[in-house]
Amino acid sequence: MTDTDDLTLDHASLNDTRVTRRYFAKFARITGHMARVAGQMEAEGSLSRDEVEVLARYLVSLGFTFRALANKHFWSGRGEGAGWSTLVFDRHESGFPVHAELMQMATDAAQAGKHLTGMPSADELKAQMIQQIVGDLTIPTKLQYALSQRLYYEELQRGDLFWPQNDPDVVWLGDVSEGRDRRRRYLLHWAVYDSSLNIPTIYLMELEDTGRTALPRDGRRWPAVQAHLMAQAVAGLKLVTIAAGFDRDFDDLHPKRLRRIHVGPMYSHTFTKQTGPLREVLEQAKAPPGEDWALAWTVEELVSEGVKTEKSGWFGSVEREIFALDPFAGRGVVTGATKMERSIILPQRPYQVLAEKNPPGFRDVRKFVVSPGGRVLSYR
Repeated sequence: MTDTDDLTLDHASLNDTRVTRRYFAKFARITGHMARVAGQMEAEGSLSRDEVEVLARYLVSLGFTFRALANKHFWSGRGEGAGWSTLVFDRHESGFPVHAELMQMATDAAQAGKHLTGMPSADELKAQMIQQIVGDLTIPTKLQYALSQRLYYEELQRGDLFWPQNDPDVVWLGDVSEGRDRRRRYLLHWAVYDSSLNIPTIYLMELEDTGRTALPRDGRRWPAVQAHLMAQAVAGLKLVTIAAGFDRDFDDLHPKRLRRIHVGPMYSHTFTKQTGPLREVLEQAKAPPGEDWALAWTVEELVSEGVKTEKSGWFGSVEREIFALDPFAGRGVVTGATKMERSIILPQRPYQVLAEKNPPGFRDVRKFVVSPGGRVLSYR
């Protein structure tokens, strides 16, 4: 790993093929574990079945994104000159690929069909590789690279990836009341690959709809809701700011709960240079390849504790939510949330070292420990 000359010192590029493959193999394991962690949270009652299904789709799409990037950078470091891509990732703050990697991926996806039309098929490239190895007794470096790009564009064309912006979608949860004053309940969800943090961030909002037309079928409100929520999907904004602004701008939509899930940072003794207790834990654990990592998982939550009525126009009135902020030591004013739960996902050996050291600041962090067989255990 070497620092890139045209990026900040927080970013680094992987210029070795074997290192790049180990990096993506690590994330393939981690994304698999994250879905099991979500299932564990459902079993414990902290997430509903609908929320887990939504999260699972985002986590699966994140896995597809990493698989696409792995194909793109499969032969990093083998070629010379322009055009031979190398992965750039944030080694200090997140451990994830930088936001620009996903932006480029989204741009490439728009022209994936054009690229594939002009490329030989995967079978043809493999046949040419064998011919060069057997006939010329040389390593088919350029053909290997061409095959990796072919597989990359095929993955992009399949879709279902985690993009820099994943527009809001909706799940119907049922009706609170029927008849003339019908109130529908929905779970809205959207996600971004945050450009400031370089980590995936997922949003879940439960709301009640008192509009005449169901929200997903309302050609006036639904596009405005999607645009509003994507514009507010910024890590620097407090949840109470997002929810209160939404409540104010849409009189017949009432946000009852808003959650923001930060998937990361990822810590690795091999790849990242974050400071603090976790780095020391991973260093002392001396875990085998593939198990020298830890992933932070933070859930911010804001809930409505009631409603108040405000005048609207000459004769009308609207409901406004009263959001509950964390009452302890005034933290709610700072965090803008009702509560925040920090968790960490890590393999068994790093957890053993973490438990022995028991560093300050981690005693209230929830630990999800994954075994080599994939079983997830939860510790407070």
